[in-house]
Amino acid sequence: MTPDASDFWFLPLGGTGEIGMNMNLYGHDGQWLMVDCGITFAKPTEEEKALGLPPSAPPVQMADPEFIASRKEQLVGLVITHAHEDHIGAVPYLWEQLRCPVYTTKFTAEILDRKLKDVGINKKVPVHIIDPTVRHDIGVFNLQWVTLTHSIPEPYALLIRTPVAKVFHTADWKLDPQPVIGEPFDENEYRKIGDQEIDAMICDSTTANVKGHSISEADLVTGLTDIISKAKGRVVVTCFGSNLARLKTLYDIAGTCDRHIALLGRSMVNMADAAKKSGIWPNQKNIVDSSYLCYLPKHSVLAIATGSQGEPRTALYRLSHDNFFDMALEPGDTVIFSSRAIPGNEQDIDDLIERLESMQINVVTYANSELPIHASGHPAVDELKLMYQWIHPDMSIPVHGEPQHLSAHGKLAKAIGVPRQQIGKNGDIYYIAPYRGIRRAAVETGRLGLKNRKLVRMDNW
Repeated sequence: MTPDASDFWFLPLGGTGEIGMNMNLYGHDGQWLMVDCGITFAKPTEEEKALGLPPSAPPVQMADPEFIASRKEQLVGLVITHAHEDHIGAVPYLWEQLRCPVYTTKFTAEILDRKLKDVGINKKVPVHIIDPTVRHDIGVFNLQWVTLTHSIPEPYALLIRTPVAKVFHTADWKLDPQPVIGEPFDENEYRKIGDQEIDAMICDSTTANVKGHSISEADLVTGLTDIISKAKGRVVVTCFGSNLARLKTLYDIAGTCDRHIALLGRSMVNMADAAKKSGIWPNQKNIVDSSYLCYLPKHSVLAIATGSQGEPRTALYRLSHDNFFDMALEPGDTVIFSSRAIPGNEQDIDDLIERLESMQINVVTYANSELPIHASGHPAVDELKLMYQWIHPDMSIPVHGEPQHLSAHGKLAKAIGVPRQQIGKNGDIYYIAPYRGIRRAAVETGRLGLKNRKLVRMDNW
């Protein structure tokens, strides 16, 4: 199954029909280009949920790359759009099967290098740091990096050109007029892309069923400051470890509220350190090591902790079980959930909140806060409409979402006049040139799990 010179195909192996473990292929003239290579995390089965048991499956999972690994001589490169785990996390475990050069930007390369060092292959993987202001040829594909706004530095869309068709691959995005970290989006750039007769837009669907416009990160300052400034004891804010924009927001609030700030959780420490090293967030002067927290007056502590989804072994999970080495929570302390539940995690989060409340901790969530304390990194309905109006592609291909998100996205695209909408799932081949269409279940797909640092097939889990 090899595309010829007249073909341009899109083939998702992961991330379409689900949220997480994104792995996408583009095919043209005998070559394939991979875009993103991410992970997801195990969920308990219904039986495990009923019994209150953790997932028995390997906790870290990723798309099975067998289709492209078996023809890796045709794979000209892997492009990483940004440094979130569901786009970058599988590279250390799958690169040996792919053996291709990796292309990304400076900050994402810094995050990737740390992950590759963890498995001892950083010196083997050819990582090319690209200049995002310049177009690059990777095999038969010409790539233009396009600035976006998201919850992490250096998120980019890709304009992928071939002689037979052009696609706009958004990756994760939102339209944030006041990004806390990173460059603002440029409407004129999107409009110029739209003037080039884009054949297809492959687009984020995560919040395609959410009305309105996502909240700007800058809009959270008032609500978070109000809660933190009024809190009597320690304050712990939990959010996604990779949400560097939220870390920066809280860092600034700590200064306003005269609190020492500490990062609890390896992923947060790594993210902040990478941002400092790459020059994105160089000024981190008042972050204290977590080992000092037990010596500080409790009213002067603002800690940011991993574990917003109730995941075992994370910092907040351990705090809720009173077994976090550097700090203990006491009655009257406050925990703020600056996050929303990923579908499927609701019970884990409810259990976490119940444990905290049993410890007489004041718990503030997105649902019970009077002011906004969380902003999504993904586009709601009004943002999707704007992007389609600017790009006006001939075809919409919704990705990065569960079936209900893809369906809502397709209906929206149809309603605003996009001529074609193709709703599919992992393993479907989307034909972009020489004709439009979709071949269902063209490629067998599956999952691999990481168990004891080795990959296992998930067929029997």
